[in-house]
Amino acid sequence: MKWALLLLAGAALPATAQTTDLPPSDLVIRVLDNAPGVEAATARISGAEAEAEALRRGPHEITAQGTLSRRRVDREGNFVEYDATISRAFRLPGKAALDRRAGALGIDVAQNRMEDARHQAALSLATLWYDWLLAADLHRNAAKLVENQRALVAATERRVQVRDAAELDLQQASAALALAEAQVAEAAAVRDRARALLETRFPDLPLPTEAPSLAAPTIPPEGLLELQRLIVARSHEIAAAAGTAERQSILARRARADRVADPSLGVRLFSERGGEEQGAGLFASLPLGGGYRRALSDQAAAEAGAAQAERVVVEREVSGNAAADVAEFRARQTAWLAAGAAVERAERSAALAARGQQLGAIDLADRLYAERQANEARAQELTARAAAARLILKLRIDAHTLWID
Repeated sequence: MKWALLLLAGAALPATAQTTDLPPSDLVIRVLDNAPGVEAATARISGAEAEAEALRRGPHEITAQGTLSRRRVDREGNFVEYDATISRAFRLPGKAALDRRAGALGIDVAQNRMEDARHQAALSLATLWYDWLLAADLHRNAAKLVENQRALVAATERRVQVRDAAELDLQQASAALALAEAQVAEAAAVRDRARALLETRFPDLPLPTEAPSLAAPTIPPEGLLELQRLIVARSHEIAAAAGTAERQSILARRARADRVADPSLGVRLFSERGGEEQGAGLFASLPLGGGYRRALSDQAAAEAGAAQAERVVVEREVSGNAAADVAEFRARQTAWLAAGAAVERAERSAALAARGQQLGAIDLADRLYAERQANEARAQELTARAAAARLILKLRIDAHTLWID
């Protein structure tokens, strides 16, 4: 009953009470800004901006060409002659607009990918953070069993000394203590590994000496269905896929337009027979498109179709994962509630067993079994609590209501 009331009360808590086991949000945001993946994606925005500027200016530049030669004519002598041409290709109408649009979309895609990189870094931090918190709580739970077992060994030794217990009882209690000590050592190894991974992958995040205890997983005020809706509406992954699909469509149109090549215009100056003949004229050239340009156009069209299909895949994946996370959280919440009830019953059973063993009503083996059951129930509750807390944190990160603007 206590766990049911706790769950109902937790659902009504304000958002600030739901993150007591998390690091401060402003600190996390700074850590995410310095994440290598986010920095790399930010640098790619500059690359996309440079590409957009190049597309705006176009691929064509002024070309200068010239020749200088000496001609020898029998009975007339030697003549110095030259020929110079300055030309430039010009994009046909409509091509420049397509290039500018493709460049702008490239910047939008890079920005969305940067935000998605921040999102992925936040999810990685959340995973490592809860790995550490769960491992620390499991270690504390194992240490509690060691403390209980040590007290039981000491009490059994006193009873053996006064001949109120058999030597076999002392051996059983000592064996149980040794097993508990092995379990706490194993839990310490898992805890230390989790902390080392968190410190190494996010070195800018200062960690307290002791990990906070896992807080009760609670539903934020906006509710699960609103979180599910926001995940799809605010997804930078979907935005990047949509931008990529639109950009590929623009590039396909550009490739079709490029089947008609851009003309080159220029001015030609020449001097022959040592300057006896001089002239100037206009220069024009037009490449004749063939199979190569047609193949490039077909390739761009195919890539545009693929990008459209990939956009649908991303939309379905994001939407499906959001719905699955909400459904799983509800189940995990129920599992955590059941585990909490199991802890209450197991601890009552252990307390009764301890009292009965002290009074001589039950054997020491039954008491040891009851204490192991209580310890396992607490460990199961911690695991269930962490699983539910991970999911609600993931939902909030995906919905951009925590750590992500």
